[in-house]
Amino acid sequence: MIKLKFNLTYFLISLLIFIIEVLIATVFKHIFFVRAYLGDVIVVMLLFTLVKSFVFIKNNSKLIFGIFIFSCLVEWAQYFSIAEKLGLRQGSIMYIIVGNSFSWIDIACYAAGCLLLFLLIPKK
Repeated sequence: MIKLKFNLTYFLISLLIFIIEVLIATVFKHIFFVRAYLGDVIVVMLLFTLVKSFVFIKNNSKLIFGIFIFSCLVEWAQYFSIAEKLGLRQGSIMYIIVGNSFSWIDIACYAAGCLLLFLLIPKK
């Protein structure tokens, strides 16, 4: 059973991470390492804090694993050009969020971000 519960701390952390992601996509877009890798590592952290902002989940390890699986599914969907199949306009916000190119390196970045979460977040 899903228990909805707002957590201000996780919400504020989500906002901070979102701002960092926007800065990576705009201000630091010319720094290859930051744009290509760091953004993917951080995005799983954003998903974690966003879920924890609104849903009470006791087992953080299961949530982290679920976020990794979700991230891999989104990446796999990119392999099949899901953004184009959904009719998303290139350059639109949704097109950027869904993504447009599959990469094993992205999956490795998601794994690194999840590993960092696993090491930094209490297991409970």
